[in-house]
Amino acid sequence: MQARIRVVVAKPGLDGHDRGAKVVARALRDAGMEVVYTGLHQTPEQIVETAIQEDADAIGLSILSGAHMTLFRRVLELLAEREAGDIVVFGGGIIPEDDITELESLGVAKVFTPGATTASIIEWVRANVGSQVA
Repeated sequence: MQARIRVVVAKPGLDGHDRGAKVVARALRDAGMEVVYTGLHQTPEQIVETAIQEDADAIGLSILSGAHMTLFRRVLELLAEREAGDIVVFGGGIIPEDDITELESLGVAKVFTPGATTASIIEWVRANVGSQVA
């Protein structure tokens, strides 16, 4: 029997718009995954700590504030420092195409932009996170 995928969905930084994050969190939950939604205004440190405490398989970051380069990078650095680099990091938001390429080179597994369907996010998580769950 395969364990359920555990995902932490987080809103880092000062961005106060969380409707998309809540929609994704609910869709992942309805698809049978265990989801922890951290709420608004989380620091990268809080997000990584939550992911480690919850034994998460993935972290989904929602960033609309324009601080995606700084915030994604810091989450990845903290995961590496805590020897938790096996936690898959993905995210979404209003992110320019050139920045997506750079984020992926830093280690972000996938970036979803506005218009991505919840079905495509669920499918991607199952294909890229679920296969890693024992």
